[in-house]
Amino acid sequence: MGVPKRKVSQARRDKRRSHLALKVASFVECPRCKNKILSHRVCPYCEHYKGTEYKMLRPEKEAKEKKGKG
Repeated sequence: MGVPKRKVSQARRDKRRSHLALKVASFVECPRCKNKILSHRVCPYCEHYKGTEYKMLRPEKEAKEKKGKG
């Protein structure tokens, strides 16, 4: 079984873990509604991306639609 021969120093351990830190999400302004959104994603407020409208179905909307039809 592999057992460490020596204690790993704090500096060596922390260098190894340097890339594990959380990064702050970069937000951009939606060109249509001016809300802050994640880049390269459909805007959840106006449902537009690159000038095209996309209808996003949300789980709560789908459940209400199914309830009303059935």
